[in-house]
Amino acid sequence: MSERAKQAWWREVDSNAWRALAASGTGWMLDAMDVMLYVMAIDAIGVEFNLSKAESGLVASATLFASAFGGVVSGVFADRFGRVRMLMISMLIYSLFTGLTATAQSFGQLIFWRALVGLGMGGEWSAGAVLVAESWPAQHRGKAIGLMQSGWAIGYILAALLAATILPTLGWRAMFLVGVAPALLTVWIRRHVPEPQVWKQANDAQSSATGRWSQLFKPPLLSRMIIATITTATLLFAYWGLFTWVPNYLASSDEGGAGLGVVKSAAWIIPMQIGAFFGYVSFGFFSDRFGRKPTFIAFVLGAALIVPIYGFSARDQLTLMLLGPLVGFLGHGYFSLFGALLAELFPSAVRGTAQGFCYNIGRAASALAPWIVGGIAEARGFGYALSLTALFFVIGAGLVLLLPETRGKAID
Repeated sequence: MSERAKQAWWREVDSNAWRALAASGTGWMLDAMDVMLYVMAIDAIGVEFNLSKAESGLVASATLFASAFGGVVSGVFADRFGRVRMLMISMLIYSLFTGLTATAQSFGQLIFWRALVGLGMGGEWSAGAVLVAESWPAQHRGKAIGLMQSGWAIGYILAALLAATILPTLGWRAMFLVGVAPALLTVWIRRHVPEPQVWKQANDAQSSATGRWSQLFKPPLLSRMIIATITTATLLFAYWGLFTWVPNYLASSDEGGAGLGVVKSAAWIIPMQIGAFFGYVSFGFFSDRFGRKPTFIAFVLGAALIVPIYGFSARDQLTLMLLGPLVGFLGHGYFSLFGALLAELFPSAVRGTAQGFCYNIGRAASALAPWIVGGIAEARGFGYALSLTALFFVIGAGLVLLLPETRGKAID
């Protein structure tokens, strides 16, 4: 009986925590779907507007720049007005403006709508990750964040399926109209997901926004914030530089791409994102068992080894298919670190602000990755362009050593 109880870890988690995870995880999944619709349609949109790969990448960069601003603002407001409230507002923003992307008639309009999508994208993570971290017990926090992050892989798969079914027949505009659907989830969230008790207590104790901000610029929080932001920037550069261009690398025959076409490349992307799903989830379990930092280092160094091989295997479809799930597993799973580690580094009164700042200023610094990698792909080919990201995985492994280990830390 005791052994069975020990294995059934989910029995230790209350219903409010599970609802918080369901809301944040589903919101993150649909966020990924809306953001990745552009990645899936990047070739078709580029043809219609006569864009170079660098210009196409610049649209994705605009989304990331705006998401950084949205994430920082959402983090501040989440500390002041509530995690759940900001989660709902963020979801409404990215859903509405994904649908309006379908109305774009010029390059300028396309950047405008995708930038507004980014505001909601950044806000969703800032509010959702801290909601989950504060709702779950310390011994299972890594698992919960891993399960939440796994929603990104499912959303990526949904975007690939929409691209395979809608893009060839109805075009990219119809595909973006589907992106309005996530707004419906906010109705359920409003009725069933309460604010974390930890936030309520901290909000009652300290209502001054100036007091919140001042804490972040004093030791020991200042040094933690700086290191965490640089680490996040490095890993997000690697991620967006790689995965913004993987669908185009698989579909296109130009610049050393695999030449699979839109429909067939979706069949290669789905196994990759299944690997990503298991990467997110397993990272959470491993980090609760072995620690945040050792698990993170193992994942990112593994990604640094496998990505160059994948980038130079364009003409070997079997290798691409076999390596895809591993690239997804290692190249995504480490993201489960950020929701847990950042929450554990900062006190509750400034947790949303700090988490939103570190993750999203890091995202802003990485926003040029799609543009830079797209330019290198045009000049030297996809093999060299994708391999560049391996350097940033290695740098990230070194930077995380400067942060404290936080596994099992209780959230005040």
